[in-house]
Amino acid sequence: MPSADTVGRVFSLISSDDIRRILKSLYVKLKRNKALRPAVGNKFVLIIDGHESTSSYLRTCDKCLTRVMHTSKGDYLQYYHRYCLAMLWCDGFYLTLGLEPQLPGEDEVACAIRLLERVLLNYPRAFDLIIADGLYTRAPFFKFVLKHGKEVIAVLKDERRDLLKDAQELFKLEKSVSYQYRGIERKCWDIEHFSSWSQLGRDVRVVRSLETKSIRRQNTGKIHFENSEWVWVSTISQESLPTEEFVKLAHGRWKIENNGFNELVNYWHADHVYRHTPAAIEAFCLLTMLAFILFHAFISRNLKPEMRHKYSKLHWGRMITAELFRGLPDIETLFPP
Repeated sequence: MPSADTVGRVFSLISSDDIRRILKSLYVKLKRNKALRPAVGNKFVLIIDGHESTSSYLRTCDKCLTRVMHTSKGDYLQYYHRYCLAMLWCDGFYLTLGLEPQLPGEDEVACAIRLLERVLLNYPRAFDLIIADGLYTRAPFFKFVLKHGKEVIAVLKDERRDLLKDAQELFKLEKSVSYQYRGIERKCWDIEHFSSWSQLGRDVRVVRSLETKSIRRQNTGKIHFENSEWVWVSTISQESLPTEEFVKLAHGRWKIENNGFNELVNYWHADHVYRHTPAAIEAFCLLTMLAFILFHAFISRNLKPEMRHKYSKLHWGRMITAELFRGLPDIETLFPP
């Protein structure tokens, strides 16, 4: 197997644009083979979020972001890299469409807009709706999405916003509807035609969900109820996306955390840096995501359901790894006594 230095040297020479072209060709083939289906209803959803990939107090490059860390031993300047990821949420399948590194002096939303420009250029018809967290509830982001004919859902949680204040007052007057979903009781309010967001310049929809989940405590065996409240703002109408489907899709934002970042970091070691250069880091992240897509395409589209449900994905990953090592020559062949 190649050494870490060799991996770092090779990845610093790989063109990220070439990997992006391979990712696009893979999406096209999956789409033509009808392997991609909407996760909820008839809407293809793109989830966007940011992730910090690496940090260091010593290693730095010209594209590093910086921050001051306050510790008990004093203040230290830390260098780190962060990127925005766009993931297509399909039925039982997650497809990475793009990645964009955040540049010095740039916030996450500006990076996400730059990412969307690339994604919309390469995948103009791949998705209908964009889902993001509360950081993206900004007029420039919403305007950019609307300009390109897409809809958007984002978390609404800033108490200073007039929009949230108006919605909270109207929720007291409107009647709620209740839904059951996987043991969770959801009490929802859904109101359209809010004009309180003056910076956006158009009416929006606000949805609130009060959720109650029952949990049995392991030490006592008693049932405990946990309550949570969610509020979202969106440009999509009730006619296009009913309330029940809306809430399911809005909660799908966590898919990029659980099925994206967490899996990539814990099982694919996507945060490991072999060489601290912008080109090498970007190429390694993109190639890791390419392998991630191929692996999940094999699991969900090639294996028979009986085999897919019998063994975990970790089992199949170990099997593939064993086959790769099996193809290597023995140590005695490489270094005879």
